[in-house]
Amino acid sequence: MVLLGCLITLVLHLFIPAKGGGIHYYNFVVSILITILVWEGNLRIDRWLNRKYPWITRPARRITVHLVLSVGYSGAVIFAASLLFNCLSDAMPFTGTDFTRVTLIVLGVLVLMSVLLLTIEISTQFFRHWKNSLVEIEKYRAESLQAQLQNLKNQINPHFLFNNLSVLSSLVYKDQDKAVEFISQLSKVYRYLLDNQSSELVSVEQELLFISSYTFLLHIRFDRNLLIRTGVKKEDLGGLIPPMALQILIENAIKHNEASSENPLTISIVSEEDTILVTNNLQPRPQHEPGSRTGLQNIRERYRFFTGRQVEIIQNNGLFIVKIPLLPAK
Repeated sequence: MVLLGCLITLVLHLFIPAKGGGIHYYNFVVSILITILVWEGNLRIDRWLNRKYPWITRPARRITVHLVLSVGYSGAVIFAASLLFNCLSDAMPFTGTDFTRVTLIVLGVLVLMSVLLLTIEISTQFFRHWKNSLVEIEKYRAESLQAQLQNLKNQINPHFLFNNLSVLSSLVYKDQDKAVEFISQLSKVYRYLLDNQSSELVSVEQELLFISSYTFLLHIRFDRNLLIRTGVKKEDLGGLIPPMALQILIENAIKHNEASSENPLTISIVSEEDTILVTNNLQPRPQHEPGSRTGLQNIRERYRFFTGRQVEIIQNNGLFIVKIPLLPAK
C-alpha cells in the first residue's frame, strides 16, 4: 500500500504538477493515507459481499455489485481527501477548467485502481476456489474409491461363511475330531480376513498360506472329488495381489463345475510371466444355470484400482483359465 501510494503520487504529478513545481513529502503522506483507506475499505466491502453474493453461486452479480460499490466508495474517499487536502494546503487547482481536468484525471486513476483491485480479488478468489475444488475432488475420489473397494470385499464374506457353516453343522455329528480341526482351520481363515480387512494388496505368499487353510475346509466338504495344486515360483511369492482373489477363483470354479468321484474337479495355481494362472478342467454341472459372474467381476473391479493390466479369461481345450496380474512389491 505504501509503494502503491508513492506510485500514484508520481503519476498524478506528471498530469497535475504541484504549485512550485516540486513534490513535497506531504503529497506522499496524503497519497499513502488515501491508498490505505481505499484498500482497507475495499477489503471490508469484499468480506461483506462474500456473505451477500458468494463468488460460486452469483459470480456475475458479484462482479457488478463489487465494481459499483468499489468505484463509489473509492471515489468518495479520494474526492473527500483531495478536497480536505486542498483546503488545508491550497496545493491543488480546483477551479475552472483545472477542476474539470483534475476531476477526469482522478476519475481515471480511480477506475484503474478499482479495476486493478477487483481483478486481483477475482483472480485470488478463482485460484483459491480452484485449489480447494481440486483438494475436495481428490478427497471425495479417495473416499469413493475406498468405499467401493470395501463394498467389493464385503461381497465375499456372507457367501463364504454360509457354505462353511453348512459343512460344519453336518460334520459335528459325523466326526468330532475333524470338526475340531475344521473349526481350527476356519479360525485361521477368518484371522486372515480380519488381519487383511483394511489391506488393499497382500503378498502371494500370504494368500497361499490362507489358501492352504481354505483348501483344508474344501477337502472336508468334497473329499477326493476336488484336487487343488499350487506351483508358484519362489521368486513370485513376494508379488502382490488383492486379498482373497485366489479364493474367489477357486469358489467360482466349484460353483460352475461338477466335482464327483467319477469326474474330480482339478484346480491348479501357478505363476507365469508376472501373472498368476488359476486353471480348472471344464465339466459344467448337468443343471447349470447361467451365473452372474459376480466373482470374476469383483476381481476385475478390484484390479482396476491398482493397475491398467487386465484380468484375462481363456477357455480352451476343456480348460478354464483365469490370468490375474502379479503386481510388483512396493
